[in-house]
Amino acid sequence: MFDSPREPWLRGIAFNPAAPSDVLVRLLDPAAGEAGLLMCEGRDLPDAVIDAALRHPAGVIRRAFARNRYVDPARLAPLASDPSGIVRGWLASGPHPRHYSRSVRPLPDDVLMTLLMSQDGGEDGKVTAEEIVAELDSSRQIPLSFFRSIAGHELPELRIRATWRWESLTPAQRARLLDDPEPAVRAEAQDRNWWLDPERVEAMLPSFGSRNAFVFGTCALSPALVEQCFTDGTVLPMARNPHIPAHVLARLARHPDAEVRASVAARPDVGPDLVAELREDPDVVVRTHAHLHPFPRTWAEYWAIDQVLGHGPDCVCAIGEPFDRSDIDPAVGPSPDWFATCAVSEEPVLRRVAASWPGLPAELAGTLAQDDDEGVRIRLACHHPLAPPHLLLDVFVTRPAHRPHLLALPTFPRTGRAHLIDHPDPEVRALAAADPALPDPPLEDPDATVRLASAGNPNLSPDALEALLADPRTAEGAAANPSLTVPRMHALLDHCLTGTATPPEAVRR
Repeated sequence: MFDSPREPWLRGIAFNPAAPSDVLVRLLDPAAGEAGLLMCEGRDLPDAVIDAALRHPAGVIRRAFARNRYVDPARLAPLASDPSGIVRGWLASGPHPRHYSRSVRPLPDDVLMTLLMSQDGGEDGKVTAEEIVAELDSSRQIPLSFFRSIAGHELPELRIRATWRWESLTPAQRARLLDDPEPAVRAEAQDRNWWLDPERVEAMLPSFGSRNAFVFGTCALSPALVEQCFTDGTVLPMARNPHIPAHVLARLARHPDAEVRASVAARPDVGPDLVAELREDPDVVVRTHAHLHPFPRTWAEYWAIDQVLGHGPDCVCAIGEPFDRSDIDPAVGPSPDWFATCAVSEEPVLRRVAASWPGLPAELAGTLAQDDDEGVRIRLACHHPLAPPHLLLDVFVTRPAHRPHLLALPTFPRTGRAHLIDHPDPEVRALAAADPALPDPPLEDPDATVRLASAGNPNLSPDALEALLADPRTAEGAAANPSLTVPRMHALLDHCLTGTATPPEAVRR
């Protein structure tokens, strides 16, 4: 067999957007090695390839496919009952870290049910059912709506699972679980409800640590714990605690630490007198937070604002479900009218909040796309499905921190980028180099990523493409080029997988 860039060819074909099912299925051959695994987890796949991966006898193929975040999650359903516990565990843990996304698509309810109710860890005996469930619980793949839907399920085991997100249940659901006919469900509910009992909180504090921010920021605190916070200086978490009484709130509003006062100023339960006082605070951040009133009228609205306050333009925090946090009544999130009011506010922070809500109507989204505040435009680009493509491209160019997220969005522009070909940032030039409208891709660019992207440009002639296939520096990009003919793809795979085909003279070394 002659010397050739075998691995780059395999990787390129694996991610070639024009590769048909019969080509991609061949990459499930063990001889394809890592390229087949990368394909299974790293791209959308035709139905025929999905079916082949689901039925594949090699567990490594099914494991890799279990971590795919590009195909419809419903297509992953058979893997929830896979004979291999490792396959189930990889499905439960979610996409591979190299495909980390700020937002995670939830698994369908039937898949969640299968994983949660399994009585064993699979025939390979490598993991337990409990370990698989633990992976699922931390994966962000369970929507809060699922926990609410099973809170009244006929199976006690599932009602117990519902208590895992106790704070996400409605008050009525919590009350029913606390009075559940099954002793095990009642016990679990009572255990989850400890954080609303000040005496139990005080008794449990030593097990958490005397300065635990979760306890002081979330739980109902006894008078003794409140005084402990003021004594030892752990007041900042308490300033965000929704269970703090009014007299404690007043003390916090006058605390010498401006960060504490700012946290109080944004709360929905601050009275008009305190708001007026905080609007005159010497610290500009405190004043800014106070001037947001009366917009945070509920805790759900407060949390929506809190996800924006203090987060700069390069914030890449995980994007959760809309309305996913309210310790008072989580079933009622901010209303569409509230977000619409925020969208036309004079306060940039509130317009950023509106831009972060994916349900904002198209007309308002279009207005915010032209907002004078860069933070508003960035938030809209990263969060809203109707953000215009030109805005996504603008944010990609100006804010590198958001590039991985933007590239994964289905509305990110695939053309109209050629004007960026002389940009000083090679990552931007690489984006432009792949634009089909670019007449002369820069194959000699000093940056390797730009050369690789140029090799994938479909405008290249067949002769140029063959020369690039022969060059190890550009072989992967050329093999991923959508203008590569299907017979040529098969010929390359014949050579790589079996060594039986001889490529044309142009690719000999």
